[in-house]
Amino acid sequence: MKTLYIIFTVSMFAWFLSEFLYKNILKSNEKDKKGKDKSTLNILWIAIPGSVALAVTASYITKFPITQENWIYYLGEAFILIGIIVRLIIIRSLGKYFTVDVTIKQDHKMKKEGFYRYMRHPSYTFSLLTSLGLGLYLNNWLSLILAFIPPFIAFSYRIKIEEKALIEQFGDEYLEYRRKTKKLIPFVY
Repeated sequence: MKTLYIIFTVSMFAWFLSEFLYKNILKSNEKDKKGKDKSTLNILWIAIPGSVALAVTASYITKFPITQENWIYYLGEAFILIGIIVRLIIIRSLGKYFTVDVTIKQDHKMKKEGFYRYMRHPSYTFSLLTSLGLGLYLNNWLSLILAFIPPFIAFSYRIKIEEKALIEQFGDEYLEYRRKTKKLIPFVY
């Protein structure tokens, strides 16, 4: 379990470092259509670190175990790692079209292949998987709720704002794409 704790600590550091770098490197630029974000980036930067802090604190001050078995820690850590790694892959696949703020690039093109063939917001899906993994790793029902629900609410709001911007930009093409795909979970939601 000590090795797992070290992996958990390193993965949490990697998660925060990657998100910090995304926030500071992958912003929109002067040529982009800005003003669409409606503070969703700020809301996410409050919701996610806040939920992590609350979930970890809850795990120290309350005892509501999900299970007495050790597999929960491994499952939680697997979700954390999968979430971080696949999110990075998705961000890289979007290339210059990925920005941390809701923005339409001057030559913006819709991506409909890869993960985007099955869900409209895979980057958010895997960020939420990381949050879910944290809640599972902490093995506390209250921590699980605190780790997952605030980011889910924040991403839900952001999806609403982002999809409005995408409909304005792409019109019927985006509406048709939206009709054929799910938001976050392929074939389900």
